[in-house]
Amino acid sequence: MDALGHLAAGFATVLTPANLALAFLGCVLGMLVGVLPGFGPAAAMSLLLPITFTMGPTSAIIVLAAILYGSAYGGTITAVLLNVPGETSSVATTLDGYRMARQGRAGQALSIAAIGSFVGGLVGLLGFILATPLSRLALAFGPAEFFGLTLLGLVLVIGLATGSVAKALVSAAIGLAVGVVGIDPGAGIPRFTMGQPDFYDGINIIPLVMGLFGISELLTSIERSAKTPQPLRVNRILPSRTDLRRSVLPIARGSVIGFFIGLLPGSPGATCSFTSYVVEKRFSKHRGEFGKGAIEGVAGPETANNSMAISAMIPMFTLGIPTSATMAVMMGAFTINGLVPGPLLFQQNADVAWAIIASMFVGNVILLVLNIPLVRIWIAFLRIPYRVLYVVVFAFLLLGAYSLDNSVFNIYVMLFFGLLGYALRKVDVPLAPAALTIVLGPIMESSLRTALSLSRGDLSVLVGSPMSATLISLAALLLVGAAVRPLVQHLLSRQPAGPAAALDQSPPRVDSSAP
Repeated sequence: MDALGHLAAGFATVLTPANLALAFLGCVLGMLVGVLPGFGPAAAMSLLLPITFTMGPTSAIIVLAAILYGSAYGGTITAVLLNVPGETSSVATTLDGYRMARQGRAGQALSIAAIGSFVGGLVGLLGFILATPLSRLALAFGPAEFFGLTLLGLVLVIGLATGSVAKALVSAAIGLAVGVVGIDPGAGIPRFTMGQPDFYDGINIIPLVMGLFGISELLTSIERSAKTPQPLRVNRILPSRTDLRRSVLPIARGSVIGFFIGLLPGSPGATCSFTSYVVEKRFSKHRGEFGKGAIEGVAGPETANNSMAISAMIPMFTLGIPTSATMAVMMGAFTINGLVPGPLLFQQNADVAWAIIASMFVGNVILLVLNIPLVRIWIAFLRIPYRVLYVVVFAFLLLGAYSLDNSVFNIYVMLFFGLLGYALRKVDVPLAPAALTIVLGPIMESSLRTALSLSRGDLSVLVGSPMSATLISLAALLLVGAAVRPLVQHLLSRQPAGPAAALDQSPPRVDSSAP
């Protein structure tokens, strides 16, 4: 039986009342998980894993997969409405999504996010069916290639600069400094931990991001509402034709970016969404709107998130390699139910594998049907009086930070970085570069150390493969371009006016025939 025949049989299995109900339940739970700050899909899937013991293997994986891609959209809701990313992959959405909400365009932002998530999920699923050989390319990414990839990501920090590049680099440096806190991966000794055992595993990224964006925005909003106490207005819900036209290419590019990044083991969602955001800022004809409410800044990252959520399953299904903590939990669900992810899955349990793939198609349709009507309900939060909303949001953040490890220390981390984020906002230092470098910094360091250890300190290993050499060369070209661009702009601004300009500046001719 060919792939289409297997897929048709998979749809026949999924489109039963019991499995449809489970897919619906998983999507709703995933959205709720995404809304709760800090309570990510891996934690939700871990809690629900014992419940799946009583289900068959197909039903169990259907629920867990629906939670995964449901949470990819749920984190968008608080990112747009409250500037509180439900998970790190939603951080990029806050940059323009929340600004759209401040302009009364929360409905358009959430609707475009829902449409982009649907399209990204479909592209990821089409790739899932066609890209079994492609997933094997992920095995070619060794430490040197990952170093080149993360270096390129750090260079792209320049693209996140909404104003001064120098301030963006300051923000990036802060992120790198925070990222090195913990146990030195080479020497195995604590560094920058100030004697606190809680820092030995590094600073937890979730409360850090919640503080940096959520608490700082809360403080800024309180300050703003003291001057302008009127609630946010809400205009239309569905995107306009202009919004849709401007979102077509970002959605297409975000689908491709998310799909390929999802194939790479260990690639964090924040990297995927920020990559899409930077790409859209580079290609957009409305660069000046980025950071101020550009629809492309929501469409691209949200599409990439959902595409990545699907494509991240490909290495596990085809090679038995979990690419993230969430995939590791799902792999445990496979094992518990007597399934072995990898090349033999499609030979020995083809009915289960294709039923799960078909359930992802169905789940994406369910999410689209759910999300568009629910936009009105979500944006109703914007009509809550400020004095009530701020208390609810603050309690929400405290609960999310504490629930990570049942630790008060996470609350202290969140509050500290909230005050730091507020201070950076006051001096117009962008927060996005810090968030990106906090994620990428440790990955880059670990990849560099591993590559040099394997090569016995030979730096040529970093450009020893065509892939790593290409990535590092591209990063170098971008750095040179960023350094030269201000000089070129300065020289062009001082260029003397040409003949055409001189003619334009000549005095107007007087018509002698005039009376």
